[in-house]
Amino acid sequence: MFRIALACLVAVLVAAPASAACRGRNLINTLAAETQAGLRAAADAAPFARGNLWRATRGDQVLHLIGTFHLDDPRHDALMARLAPLIDGASTVLVEAGPEEEAALQAALAADPSLVFLTNGPTLPETLAPATWDRLKDALRARSIPPFLGAKMRPAYLSMLLSLPPCALNGATEPQNGLDRRIIARTRAQGIPLRALEPFSVVFDIFSDMTLADQVALLDLSLALDAQSEDVFATLTDAYFAEDSRMIWEFSRWQALTLPGLDAAQVADDFALMEDRMMSDRNRAWIPVIEAALADGPALAAFGALHLSGPDGVLALLQQAGFAVERLKL
Repeated sequence: MFRIALACLVAVLVAAPASAACRGRNLINTLAAETQAGLRAAADAAPFARGNLWRATRGDQVLHLIGTFHLDDPRHDALMARLAPLIDGASTVLVEAGPEEEAALQAALAADPSLVFLTNGPTLPETLAPATWDRLKDALRARSIPPFLGAKMRPAYLSMLLSLPPCALNGATEPQNGLDRRIIARTRAQGIPLRALEPFSVVFDIFSDMTLADQVALLDLSLALDAQSEDVFATLTDAYFAEDSRMIWEFSRWQALTLPGLDAAQVADDFALMEDRMMSDRNRAWIPVIEAALADGPALAAFGALHLSGPDGVLALLQQAGFAVERLKL
């Protein structure tokens, strides 16, 4: 949902030009062996740490789950060849957000500026330290976002924009490049019912009660990571296609905690907030939606791969609900 929200946000603000392919390096491979071993141990300690394709069964109910990568990559062709028969055999396909939710989100962003923009109170140049505002201006210009627009945007949404490097941003705006959108296209072409796991408004609900200070803290973290954005993107992409998505989370947390100039306690709080709001809370809300879909027959659920693993991941929650869960080969 958040990559779709990002694409809609970019479309409302400004059309990004075509950009060069990302050429970052895998940062995990540059770490000391001891650090890599520590990250490996932390990742593997989480339930269902590895694997992107799963089957969950309960009685005669059959659910296939695919953790997705939301942006374009040529390796999606092979994944779609594997997924096509699973999609075709489903009575319902569930995604984070389908075409109706995306259209509603884009309409909401265009109709109500206060959802994204600071319509009352000081602008960001008045709120942020001068050096922070200068860094934000540079980051926005690199993404073809005029700073005068960024000056009036809520920090939480700016942190979303900065989550992608400039080299990848154009890929987020193209309609059918990511694995989610390819699954949606196949589902619609086959005439299979498509349902959203959550309403389009969830992106606004998550941030609605965050204080400005909490949002600025997330923005500070995004800015601190921006200098290595291409390398981070390459690292996370490599981990996804290695079916090692829990390592994405552990590396991201480790990297944030080791950034110079940031308060470690604040960073830990920020990550706990992100995990609760963006993953755990949403995972729990998806389980009844999945169970309702299974009443109509076999189902396939596709969502960001980070939602699969962990004690509050979708797979653990399904297991707690009485499903037997097994990893499938991709």
